Amino acid sequence: MKLLIASDIHGSAYYCRELMGAYEREEADRLVLLGDLLYHGPRNDLPRDYAPKEVLSMLNARKGEILCVRGNCDTEVDQMVLQFPILADYGFLYERGRMIFLTHGHVFNEKNPPMLSDGDILLHGHTHVPVCREHGTYVCMNPGSVSIPKEESAHGYMTYTDGRFQWKDLGGTAWMEYKL
Repeated sequence: MKLLIASDIHGSAYYCRELMGAYEREEADRLVLLGDLLYHGPRNDLPRDYAPKEVLSMLNARKGEILCVRGNCDTEVDQMVLQFPILADYGFLYERGRMIFLTHGHVFNEKNPPMLSDGDILLHGHTHVPVCREHGTYVCMNPGSVSIPKEESAHGYMTYTDGRFQWKDLGGTAWMEYKL
């Protein structure tokens, strides 16, 4: 199974379209979203082509393919218009004997990790900065942001297939990878 993992769309119709194009190009089986889908938040400038209604339409068209956790900008009102669950604070995937803990990052993160076992992966967004950092007992990963990247990072996402995570820009160019 191939996963496309993304975070922090923040209501940008332009970058959501780019993400949907990447999802099709990658021929992924599932789209894993790590929160902050529709609203830009008070600390961010408006992203390019801010149009939450267009974003929700694009995402709802893929509702059966999306796994999502709640971001700090996601609310019950957003859940009323999105046709897939978005309000779980965290989720779990299991791959090759490891737990992948999915969360947005505003509660659980590198400074406040959840209970993890040796070899587990903490996968979160929130910071808008791509990360792959090994800690003593776990690995922390972040795909960065689709629409509002920070620290001079690219608008991007991650893929996972056959034990390999890859960080890519929205054009599909891979620039970092991690193998289980």
